Amino acid sequence: MSDTLAGVLRQETVIKHSRFIVHAGPAASPDAAMAFIAAASEVGATHNCWAWRVGAAFRSSDDGEPGGSAGRPILAAIDGAGFDRIAVVVTRWYGGIKLGVGGLVRAYGGCTASALREAPRLPVLALVELEIACGFDDLGHVHAALAAFAADKREETYTATGVRLRLRLAVDQADALKNHLRDATRDRVRCSGPADADLTATG
Repeated sequence: MSDTLAGVLRQETVIKHSRFIVHAGPAASPDAAMAFIAAASEVGATHNCWAWRVGAAFRSSDDGEPGGSAGRPILAAIDGAGFDRIAVVVTRWYGGIKLGVGGLVRAYGGCTASALREAPRLPVLALVELEIACGFDDLGHVHAALAAFAADKREETYTATGVRLRLRLAVDQADALKNHLRDATRDRVRCSGPADADLTATG
């Protein structure tokens, strides 16, 4: 099981007069990763190189540095540190001394690895989605159970006969929630799912 960041971090390193500023943050989706990169990139900097990983999906950019000298080393540092659901931007302000491709690889990869080494971590838990159908009389039981089992209500739809809810909760709580609702409502509540597990950070 991998981890994501518990929050946003910033770390600055100077290598041969060039400033390398690492911005890293949690990213629940590719869109969130790209939004973080856009916000963290510094206008006017020489380069804003970046990488992100969200499960099996990943992307990286050298942003004008020689091919393979920045984005891929950043991604390698992310993977080497065991992080998932994370985006990293490394901003470089050129200091007048060329580093060469090998030096750039070491600089971008090294400052990312250094920043992530001591970063606060948050476990990535497997979550599942459930759909629940209940009558209006049982809605109070259902809402109480959502709080008790830390389930996140994603959608609530009212029908002529009752309510349909779509929930997300930790995979190891799904059966317990189903059993609780069955017992609390004398099996009047209908549960379907879980769907395929999704790796999503807590918090």
